[in-house]
Amino acid sequence: MKVAVFGAGAVGSYLGSCLAKAGAGVHLIARGKHLDALRRSGLTLVTPRGSETVRVAATDDPAGVGIVDVVLFAVKAYDTESAARRLKPLLGLRTAVVSLQNGIENEDQLAAIIGPDHVVPMAVYILAAIEEPGVVRSGPARVVLGEYSPGPPSKRVDDLAEMFRLGGVEAEVTADVRVAKWQKYTLLVGFSAVSAASQLPLGSIRQSPAAVAMMRAVMQEAFEVATALGVALPDDQVERSIGRVLAQADSEGASLRNDLLKGRRMELDALQGALIRLGRQAGVPTPWTEAAYAILEPWAIKNGSSQAGNPDVARLT
Repeated sequence: MKVAVFGAGAVGSYLGSCLAKAGAGVHLIARGKHLDALRRSGLTLVTPRGSETVRVAATDDPAGVGIVDVVLFAVKAYDTESAARRLKPLLGLRTAVVSLQNGIENEDQLAAIIGPDHVVPMAVYILAAIEEPGVVRSGPARVVLGEYSPGPPSKRVDDLAEMFRLGGVEAEVTADVRVAKWQKYTLLVGFSAVSAASQLPLGSIRQSPAAVAMMRAVMQEAFEVATALGVALPDDQVERSIGRVLAQADSEGASLRNDLLKGRRMELDALQGALIRLGRQAGVPTPWTEAAYAILEPWAIKNGSSQAGNPDVARLT
């Protein structure tokens, strides 16, 4: 199996390394100082099992990699369309493009550009970060994947799941991956809203009943929107999501908070903005999400997000 990791940040680098351990030929497509470090010193992984450095093929040019069996697509959600247009040199007839991204709309954007037959949605559960260029700290990973159109998992999905398992990743295949994507999104849209709006780590949020209640309320809105759109989430999905968040370490924070604090462009539109848009389409009110968006939009504008100020999101009445 030949694999390209397009946007090899923390999550993409870690999952790519797991596939490499399973015997895949992996090429990391990265940029900037992280790429320079990968080329110079390899990829250093820091996990609960210890630290190891592996040599990797790393480049910033997809054309130099050529056609692959699998693309792990790990760019920020706001770069989906522009990055998707750079995938052509990697695509063969049956190449699977697997989105590792935050949000719930990326696969549809990918399908519109490269065709739905290439798109394999996947929900990823992992805590990973680039500690410094070339160094990724990560906990264990769990993934759930399936084909873009609901139905029995194909051989390419089964094969990829098995490669993940061989590389130490807990992997599950499903006939309707929309459920898995919305389960992950329900958790993330609520946690990221409160984590970023408070600018505090989980330990401080956990001490505030009001903050936890707001997180639950945003998750409830996501649950109601998913249900209205025909996605059959478990009845106890919100409590599952709250429980999974509150079980994390006190120091944890959502990537939306980290980007806010570091002055980086934010995925506000792909997270809270998407829920507001989809809620309107489905006729489901999302007042808690709109409140979080209103708090965070000035930061998104300050940090240079071209999505902030989007009138389709900003009209709250």
